[in-house]
Amino acid sequence: MRTTMNLPDALMDEVRERAKAENRTVTSLMIEALHDLLAKDRTVTTKKYSLPTDGFPNGRLLIDIDDKDAVQQLFDEEDGWL
Repeated sequence: MRTTMNLPDALMDEVRERAKAENRTVTSLMIEALHDLLAKDRTVTTKKYSLPTDGFPNGRLLIDIDDKDAVQQLFDEEDGWL
């Protein structure tokens, strides 16, 4: 696809010099630069969390969520039923 862009002269001079130094076309350099820029935005960095598996984090006892009685008891305690 052909397109027209208005770029600063200094930037275009840099692009031409870089393309010449790498023995490639301005188009191929621009395509690579745009691909790299867009790929960087797609890269999602995720934080690794260390979740507690036992004890009293934040002053609360951890429970087994597969134990429906323990879960119900926790809800009852929070609602003031116990």
